[in-house]
Amino acid sequence: MAGVSNATPAPLPSADRPEVAARLREALLAASFTADGLLELLGAPAYAALARSETVPALRATRGDTPLETLVRLFLLQQPVPHAHVAEFLPVRACVESGWLAPAGVDEVAATVDVRPYGGPDGEDWFIVSDLGCAVGGAGGSASGGRQADAAVVLGVGGASTTLAGITVRKPVSAALDLGTGSGIQALHAAQHATRVTATDVNPRALHITALTLALSGAPAADLREGSLFEPLRDDETYDLIVSNPPFVISPGARLTYRDGGMGGDDLCRSVVQGAGERLNDGGFAQFLANWQHVEGEDWQDRIRSWVPRGCDAWIVQREVQDVTQYAELWLRDAGDHRGDPAEYRARYDAWLDEFEARKVKAVGFGWITLRRTKSAEPVITVEEWPHPVEQPLGDTVLAHFERLDHLRTHDDAALLAGRFRLAVEVVQEQVGLPGAEDPEHVVLRQNRGMRRATKVDTVGAGFAGVCDGSLSAGRILDAIAQLVGEDPVLLRDRTPAQIRLLVEQGFLEPAE
Repeated sequence: MAGVSNATPAPLPSADRPEVAARLREALLAASFTADGLLELLGAPAYAALARSETVPALRATRGDTPLETLVRLFLLQQPVPHAHVAEFLPVRACVESGWLAPAGVDEVAATVDVRPYGGPDGEDWFIVSDLGCAVGGAGGSASGGRQADAAVVLGVGGASTTLAGITVRKPVSAALDLGTGSGIQALHAAQHATRVTATDVNPRALHITALTLALSGAPAADLREGSLFEPLRDDETYDLIVSNPPFVISPGARLTYRDGGMGGDDLCRSVVQGAGERLNDGGFAQFLANWQHVEGEDWQDRIRSWVPRGCDAWIVQREVQDVTQYAELWLRDAGDHRGDPAEYRARYDAWLDEFEARKVKAVGFGWITLRRTKSAEPVITVEEWPHPVEQPLGDTVLAHFERLDHLRTHDDAALLAGRFRLAVEVVQEQVGLPGAEDPEHVVLRQNRGMRRATKVDTVGAGFAGVCDGSLSAGRILDAIAQLVGEDPVLLRDRTPAQIRLLVEQGFLEPAE
């Protein structure tokens, strides 16, 4: 956020004029100011460049005077446009009166906020509102004109936001909580399948912008509450779904509200995870993005496992690890410090490394945490590292993971062998070995959907998975395999359940019952 000033943040549009938001929405849709419309107008390269804070390709693609080109310049690229021209397709007077637009120069108007078209999971046309510059390129965009103060800036849609939205379990629920709502993207998604949505944020500006996002997207209003983490909630309030993309950056101090949690180390992420347990209804899910420290002499998996509250199953996936220098440089660049005074940059870099050294932190992990409230006396916590590509959205994959977990928890080996299974969709088999060899060195099963896992199996495991179509019990399949390979069927039944459990747990096999 190089060049961001400490000036008073620009006034926001009124959140109390839903009729104006509805008229503006109607006009935007009529002009095809949508995610699909943008892609068609700009083309893939220019559209992708916007996410990198590069606006020149989009400016070149919008040199005409069509309504869509004008709206892109106005709301995404923050260019003043002629009042008379935009009045042909926007309710300009109402937008100026309610604060969506402001007079600029001679006979021109300018946007007061970023408005970014965003496509919902079922083809909905939504709009994410954020502070000027923040819909294009995230935090980097907000630096472009020094328009907002660090403490108040509200970002638009970024990779973290869409990642969390993609992994969230989407099923009808009574109550959902968006913790640290920001521009309101998670609340917007939740509003599609939750009867009641509560959104909290320590930044009152974020709550105002969330209200604008929901109104402009045609979504129901949320219960908006100011405060840190769970503080705005009553003691007796519980939820079926909790989501949070918290300010998880591990940094010295809390210079940037949108990213820095203000607690020492990874304490903020730990507090969010631990605090969610008592706020979940039975069977409810809590899903977060988080950073966690890799501390010298400590297993990172043990560290993150200790965060899981009692009474919750958990699935924790580490997606990336950076050493402390990479991590510090990433977030110094995010703040634009590398473009400022070299001495100040070095001092801030030193401060990050001093903080990590004092805490004996050697690296920082990033990933997803999913909790599910369970009545089981023995909750299951799965912690794994999976840096490989996945297929978003993953909400159904996450839900299926916990459903398979329930199946395995309630089936001992005898019940497992009596059960029937199906091979998951788009699982393929690969054989690895020397050319011309009679037998492969090993066999790999690979998923082409969801987590896109790959796992080694022996010939029995491969043969077993290959014939699982839900028609025969696992025991009968193993008996047939034993006869084919000349092995004692009793011994085969004894040693195979562990492999079946692994294939079910990882999603290669699905219970057919």
